[in-house]
Amino acid sequence: MSPMINSLVAVFLVIATGWGLKTAGFVTATHWSGVERLTYQVLFPAVVIHTLAVADLSRLPVLAMGLSLILTILCVAAALLLSRPLLRRLGIEGPAFTSIFQGSVRWNTFVGLALASGLLGRDGATMMAIAVAAMIPLLNVMCVIVLARYANGQPMSPGATVRSVALNPFIWSSALGLILNQLQWMLPVAVATYVDILGRAALGIGLLVVGAGLDLGRLAKPRLAHGLAIALKLVVMPVLAWTLARQLGVSGPALTMTVVAAAVPTATAAYFLARDLGGDAPLMAEITTMQTLLALGTLPLAVLILT
Repeated sequence: MSPMINSLVAVFLVIATGWGLKTAGFVTATHWSGVERLTYQVLFPAVVIHTLAVADLSRLPVLAMGLSLILTILCVAAALLLSRPLLRRLGIEGPAFTSIFQGSVRWNTFVGLALASGLLGRDGATMMAIAVAAMIPLLNVMCVIVLARYANGQPMSPGATVRSVALNPFIWSSALGLILNQLQWMLPVAVATYVDILGRAALGIGLLVVGAGLDLGRLAKPRLAHGLAIALKLVVMPVLAWTLARQLGVSGPALTMTVVAAAVPTATAAYFLARDLGGDAPLMAEITTMQTLLALGTLPLAVLILT
């Protein structure tokens, strides 16, 4: 089996383990919530900080890779917003539209980092951390604005939006890691080892959390909303990212990581944002579950065909 298939199978086996543990009641829902918070707010920021702080960014196409992913997001977002009148005629109203939007542009950072580390080790994690720094701030702002505009919930104030973005663990950890890198300030050995240990725990636990968030009971008969979000996220996004990255001169492993970042399924956190801001949370959960299962086939195809 190819390294890509081996890494992907390993990642999805851990996700399946998380789902199995939740289904069997081995870990209660309350405990899963605590594990998710630990992973999101402590363990994954440790991965991002340590990876970016010690990376040799001078040998990587940081700007080209980041720009290609940002442009990909903007293109898909613009296409969806322009198609809003047509979607309304097809019966897709505001809350459902916001779930399609999130399902089409957001990405599962846990899956992306785990795949990158499995494929290319530290270099892969570094390139995926670059993707985190480029994509997460834009995605957080865009999704909050779209939900405030089209969902039925209480709109988030500008101040609350800024706080939400600034306090996002992936954003502040990316900023801190890049600052440490540019200052060339080496972490003390004990601190670096501490952060590295936390980071090593992040990948496995993060994937278990992804699995625990899946709800196979929500696998409804596919509708237009499901199909649109699946096609845009798992097909259009990686093809568009590959096209733009090639035009910007990205090649080799960096191109592979760009495609992986664009081809992973949507984030499980999209469900909570939809629930809190008045989006169609059940539809969001269905899209997330369908994409995660389908990505087992679409991810290796995207990488094998496009890179």
